[in-house]
Amino acid sequence: MRWVFYPVAALIVLVVLGVATLGAMSALAWPNLPSLRALTDYRPKIPLRVYTADGHILGEFGEERRAVVRIDAVPMQLKQAILAAEDERFYEHPGIDVIGIARAALANVVSGGRGQGASTITMQVARNFFLSREKTYNRKLYEILLALKIERSLTKDQILELYINQIYLGQRAYGFSTASRTYFGKSLQELTLPESAMLAGLPKAPSAYNPIANLRRATLRQQYVLRRMVEAGHIDNETYEKARDTPLQITTARSTTNPMRGDYVAEMARQIAVEQFGDEAYHAGIRIITTVMHEDQLAAQRAVRQGVLDYDRRRGYRGPEGFVDLTGIAADDEERLDELLSEFEEYDDLLPALVLEASPKRVRVYHHGETITISGNGLRFAAPMLNQRAPQSRRIRAGAVVRIRDNGEKGWEILQVPEVQAALVSLDANTGAVRALIGGFDFDHSKFNHVTQALRQPGSSFKPFIYSAALERGFSPSSVEDDAPLFFPAGVTGSKAWEPRNYDGKYNGPMTLRDGLVRSKNMISIRLLQSITPHYAQDYITRFGFDAQRHPPYLTMALGAGSVTPWEMAGAYAVFANGGYRIDPYIVKEIIDGDGRVVAKVDPPVAGESAPRVIDPRNAWLMNSMLQDVIRRGTGTRALALKRGDLAGKTGTTNDYVDAWFTGYNPDLVAVSWMGYDQPRNLGRGETGGSAALPIWVNYMRTALKGVPEKALARPDGLLAIQLQGSGREEYIYRENLPSQPLEVPTLPVGLFPPTEAPDEAVPVPLASPVEPIYAPAPVVERTPTPVKR
Repeated sequence: MRWVFYPVAALIVLVVLGVATLGAMSALAWPNLPSLRALTDYRPKIPLRVYTADGHILGEFGEERRAVVRIDAVPMQLKQAILAAEDERFYEHPGIDVIGIARAALANVVSGGRGQGASTITMQVARNFFLSREKTYNRKLYEILLALKIERSLTKDQILELYINQIYLGQRAYGFSTASRTYFGKSLQELTLPESAMLAGLPKAPSAYNPIANLRRATLRQQYVLRRMVEAGHIDNETYEKARDTPLQITTARSTTNPMRGDYVAEMARQIAVEQFGDEAYHAGIRIITTVMHEDQLAAQRAVRQGVLDYDRRRGYRGPEGFVDLTGIAADDEERLDELLSEFEEYDDLLPALVLEASPKRVRVYHHGETITISGNGLRFAAPMLNQRAPQSRRIRAGAVVRIRDNGEKGWEILQVPEVQAALVSLDANTGAVRALIGGFDFDHSKFNHVTQALRQPGSSFKPFIYSAALERGFSPSSVEDDAPLFFPAGVTGSKAWEPRNYDGKYNGPMTLRDGLVRSKNMISIRLLQSITPHYAQDYITRFGFDAQRHPPYLTMALGAGSVTPWEMAGAYAVFANGGYRIDPYIVKEIIDGDGRVVAKVDPPVAGESAPRVIDPRNAWLMNSMLQDVIRRGTGTRALALKRGDLAGKTGTTNDYVDAWFTGYNPDLVAVSWMGYDQPRNLGRGETGGSAALPIWVNYMRTALKGVPEKALARPDGLLAIQLQGSGREEYIYRENLPSQPLEVPTLPVGLFPPTEAPDEAVPVPLASPVEPIYAPAPVVERTPTPVKR
């Protein structure tokens, strides 16, 4: 008996001592447990979010992507999936599950380690808020004590709500609401049972079970969760089998439910937020409401991408992006193939793919778990590099990395990432509110915002401001200038000789200013600037918001040799569109803090009300009339495809086809499109503002003006209608400029002026003005910051 009694007694003593020690440790640790204020006054890190004016999200910034949801908004099937996967007895235990601990301890003894735990949801909340993830007995004790304390302070639903909002679920997604958007592009209420089960399987190992990174492993975990739901009685076998066999559509760059991209807009908003709030902007739940409209932004994105891809097709296929060695790699070795592809980023729908086989008639490629065969029209663009005679360094062959795009019913095609850039910005002509902004072909490819940061020569699109200045100096649209060659010797320029020319090399003699602008005649613009003097024009253009220092007072200003951004051009053309008022473009409408209070709001000056008038209303009306003729019968005739009578605008092409512009408007909406290379170089012969930039503008305006009734700019008082002899045309001039004798218009041969674009001979050569600038200074426009209420 003693051989039995002593061991049992010893064991009892050890248990008593263990319990006593544990009790003492607990008693000592309890007062040192952290306050639960972080739970009772839950203030999670909510990222900075940027929205369109009509409520669509454009972007978010912060270490943690999170959207807080109330427990009563969580679907029952998601709750059941979470409990089945993580804590089946959650609503029954007091914070720790003794049965679960015993089961885990037994498993650990059998396995000889500490591989399994028995963390309840309450214990996970304790760990996520207060503790590290190290696996020590000391930390486990604190976790248990905290769980007991939490259960005494919060209800079960409150604890589950904290868990659902706080838990990390991969892809920078915190909480199930954000994870639902991240992985499936849905709200919680839209989740199906298979999707709920997959999300419920993520907390155990977010990286390992991430369906974007490893769908196979994530699916195995999902099926485990579904089986646990059967065992818990939440679903029956039939429902389980149906959910198990349902294929899932995971959100990726190709399958996103929100194709609108607003990265450039979001980045502008982010900079404004950080400037005002510092680093707090990233986690205080601040919302920035921009002026951008969802449909406009989507239309602008499509227009820019289509314009760039069309241009890229015209320039031809350059060849594969790179080559990899496929020796010894099987076509079904997805892991190795994915590793080789990992160096090549995805740019929206332009996906990198590895060529497995290639011939002139078909190409078989691999892209992240999918083998795709491309043939027919899908090979048309890349056909020259499928020829056996193509250079080896540029030929499509096994091991080549190419770009592919899914065209839906039309199938896949081989494309390439364009080298050229393009941009578009549109704004309300009366307030300056930006309706759409695309700063480049792809934000991930180039984060440089070409709308606000790219200072480029505007070319002929700058000529209207010279013409507007001339109207203020006594000229009219019916004034006649000579379209004849000009030559400035080195003695005049002070440098080297300068001989500007017209685009087509033709000179048509005397013509009206209206025809000179419509046909974008360089000689007319230069002579006009000579007459009014470059210094006067340099001062005058500041009325439109241009920086005089970026437009030196030389005759090359007539050809757009200065530097502007599309942002500046949009604001400047708005003056013509709205009848002569200066408005400042802006993109942030209001800023709302984490508590829902409006902390900043823009109240912009409005044309015709509080905005300053900067040019005579007659000047604006006459310029609008001439710019409408540019579209009706000049270099902008492609815009006639919109079948509207209220459009006006001007093309612009710089010397050697470096920059292509189109700036146009109706009385309410201004839009600017631009195309060029980041490192300025020739776009290619014939790539003018009318052929490269104008199609982008047209495609955008087709959506932006859909259903918008035509609107005419009201003719102001003080204009006198006159008949032009020799043409039968009616023209308008300032009443005080009525000539003493009838005006005669030169007779011009029919068909002499094809609608061609006149690129600038915009070599910035200093030209001495033949006449000293004698003029009355332009009225000073008071420039104050856009009002912001905080």
